[in-house]
Amino acid sequence: MKLATSYFPAQTEYEILDITIGELLKAIAAANSDSIAMVDILNTDECGQSWTYKELLAESERLAFALNTRFKMGERIVVWAPNIPEWIFMEYACALSGLTLVTANPSFQANELRYVLEQSGAVGLFMVNEFRGNPMEEIALEAAKGNAQLREITNLIDVQALYATRHLPTQLPRVHPGDAAQIQYTSGTTGFPKGAVLSHKNLLNNARLFCDRKGVGSHSVWANFMPLFHTAGCATGALGCLQAGAKMLLIKQFNADNIAQIIEAQKVTTCFTVPTMLFNLLESLEKIPRDMSSLEAISTGGAPVPPDLVKRVRENLGCHLLSAFGQTEHSPMICLNPIDATIEQIVETAGPPLPQTEVSIRSTDKNQVLPLGEVGEICARSYAVMIGYNDNPDATSAAIDSGGWLHTGDLGKMDELGFVRITGRVKDMIIRGGENHFPAEIEAALITHPEVSQVAVLGLPDEKWGEIIAAFILSNTKPGAETLREHCRQYLSAQKTPSLWIQVPQFPLTGSGKVQKFAILEKYLSGEYGKVMR
Repeated sequence: MKLATSYFPAQTEYEILDITIGELLKAIAAANSDSIAMVDILNTDECGQSWTYKELLAESERLAFALNTRFKMGERIVVWAPNIPEWIFMEYACALSGLTLVTANPSFQANELRYVLEQSGAVGLFMVNEFRGNPMEEIALEAAKGNAQLREITNLIDVQALYATRHLPTQLPRVHPGDAAQIQYTSGTTGFPKGAVLSHKNLLNNARLFCDRKGVGSHSVWANFMPLFHTAGCATGALGCLQAGAKMLLIKQFNADNIAQIIEAQKVTTCFTVPTMLFNLLESLEKIPRDMSSLEAISTGGAPVPPDLVKRVRENLGCHLLSAFGQTEHSPMICLNPIDATIEQIVETAGPPLPQTEVSIRSTDKNQVLPLGEVGEICARSYAVMIGYNDNPDATSAAIDSGGWLHTGDLGKMDELGFVRITGRVKDMIIRGGENHFPAEIEAALITHPEVSQVAVLGLPDEKWGEIIAAFILSNTKPGAETLREHCRQYLSAQKTPSLWIQVPQFPLTGSGKVQKFAILEKYLSGEYGKVMR
């Protein structure tokens, strides 16, 4: 098929399943009862406890019945923890009992967690006490102060509290495919995170179609080290493995040396990464060579893929590297390069749209489909478009137009085969190592420092991270970078804290007095602007 305009029609060779996450879990458990569903990888990189699909269902149902005695169908539950088995149990238990799981980054500080709890209207918080030095128990108590909606704070590791029942368990409610399954928070144009409400139907079908193009099957062993609070971890990874009846290795955090060892020992066939992780893995293998022959295909997204990376993966890992494009509001995947894509297509594009997904490149002023090869906003329309933003109808109508098209905020162009090339972003998002960061949130924290008169935060290109966060500071004094870093960390988690601090004499402005961030970037990259702060 060759296109005439920048519009790719939905490919209908795959059906869209009208099923809930709980129903699918039951069906897969019946068909693959004794197959290993999940293995808990310990911090020592050794295999901990494992669960067959039959055992995974039993554990999830047990928890679902317990939750059903404490919460009502449709209520929101925040899960705030790293990649531990209890996270997965909660994902399936909430689905079975008709609760909406709200995800939260375990590195959050009190104001970030408070925002998610309050904006989602959560009535329960399920957490661990500490992760990577972050005192989560203390933070949770601080974030919950004054929250009259929150009825329960439960430690996921406390078995007695987790599975507590308030009365005899009753029959689980009837859940529908179109019901909300998750709320995933993603930064928006206001600088404050927006909660994308995703249905069972959204998440399941997107994961299935993505994994099918990637070649995931019952033979697959998926190393899932992407954070479960991201759709890449709990949806594309966990739900993708479920539908394929594959084995998922649940890994708490990415460490290149450890991942290389796990791939060799566990015969990993696939994973999802961001380019930064692949650079680190290749560097690790240069120091300590290991057997990577089990790898079949690695998918990557969240940052541009350098040409050298594709070649190094093929040469050193002996597997396919497939670039992808998506966003949380689309559950999340929109495009993925197929196995037979050329190196040029993988480097230059994110591949064609997944089945049952329409994609168009539209003008940002008139919302019209553009000719092939012209740059415009990437828009998608499918079963996977979110229900909407939680309690934010204005943002929902701004993101999804009257024709049902999701406006991604990303710029790109399409070739005659439907391969989509990402060229930039309409919205001012920074993507560092696959993590989305919105400058307004960081600027709001920095401007509270008494020595900061004005600040502009933007992303600078970086081969390893994709982008790094840079703060351009206007000040009448000379504040030190460490002072500003410490101030920032009082309000924001570490990954949102700028890596580079530049003091500037003035900001380039538009006629109406707005800061021209593109001009800042151009001036800095040309070496004409600002002084790096130490």
